[in-house]
Amino acid sequence: MKVIAFNGSPNNDGVIQNALELMCAELENEGIKTEIVQAGRENTRGCIDCRKCRELGKCAFNDDLVNSAAEKVLSADGIIIGSPVYYGSIAGNFKCFLDRLFFPGLRLEYKAASAIVSCRRAGGINAFQQMNNYFNLTGAFIVPSVYWGIVHGSNRGESLEDSEGLYVAKRSARSMAWLIKALALAKEEIPLPVVEPRPWTNFIRDRG
Repeated sequence: MKVIAFNGSPNNDGVIQNALELMCAELENEGIKTEIVQAGRENTRGCIDCRKCRELGKCAFNDDLVNSAAEKVLSADGIIIGSPVYYGSIAGNFKCFLDRLFFPGLRLEYKAASAIVSCRRAGGINAFQQMNNYFNLTGAFIVPSVYWGIVHGSNRGESLEDSEGLYVAKRSARSMAWLIKALALAKEEIPLPVVEPRPWTNFIRDRG
């Protein structure tokens, strides 16, 4: 069993890295392997809506981290994504990474997923909900905690003082460990749901 965590901060040793290390330590204590991938420092271009990924099964741009990251996610049992808040949103470079990671149709059915954000003061809920939207559209199970996954602090040292934020992150990791183990047992006993072809519709139709 393994969980892949993505650090969407351009800082290799900041608040998000600290939160991810804490969450991964909880998972490792439960016997689940982890890997943290630094994605926030990568020079990742945005999605250009070329739709070539629909033919290739992966992003047409193959000169950065995105496609190798998708392979890691597909072979894992869980995913964690973390980002600092930039103007009430996901950090821009990481947003480009996530768009191209998920747009080719990355499927996370029956995988555990969690998001964590950091901010000095405000905007955390917006960014947290934005990141969870990626999971909502891929069939993932978003693991529960007891509050929004937000850690406060301008730097790693300050974030260590946010005992509640770190507690929430730990609870999320423990829930993820339990869910991954529960899903593994369930798959041995219970057949997966039957999946029918998905209809695609538009809100605007040609009335001619």
